[in-house]
Amino acid sequence: MKKILLSLSAAALLVGGTAISGQAHAAADGQQLYTANCSLCHQASAAGVVGQFPPLKDRIGTIASTPEGKAYVTHVLLNGLSGMIKAGGNPYMGYMPSFGAQSDENIAAILTYVASLSDVKPAPTFTADEVKKERASSLTPAAVLEERNKLNAAHPVP
Repeated sequence: MKKILLSLSAAALLVGGTAISGQAHAAADGQQLYTANCSLCHQASAAGVVGQFPPLKDRIGTIASTPEGKAYVTHVLLNGLSGMIKAGGNPYMGYMPSFGAQSDENIAAILTYVASLSDVKPAPTFTADEVKKERASSLTPAAVLEERNKLNAAHPVP
């Protein structure tokens, strides 16, 4: 009986360890997805390239601190963005492609990771359900820019 209980205890620890490991791996997925999909333009550090690709670090967490800002950054990934913006004090004229082909889970993981790269504590988090809800309202890249301009008028977007 003792051997069975020890075996069951060991199995429970193994399963528990796997679950903990799986959670840690899931947390790292946002960074891995960012590296694979976003770092080419926005750089591995998320600092961007002045005049070409806006910085994400120290900005997305602040923007996503409000429900409107959270919806906006989700719309950027789902629909893209086109036109002139000011970010981190610098102007950017360009085009951000849509990442709408990514799953809701992947987009949520990327946004949660990028939002964590700010001083906002606790950092905003994104769920697949939230992304799915925002996906229902398909926007053009120009409409996302208009959304940004309205958000900026209400409270400046960093």
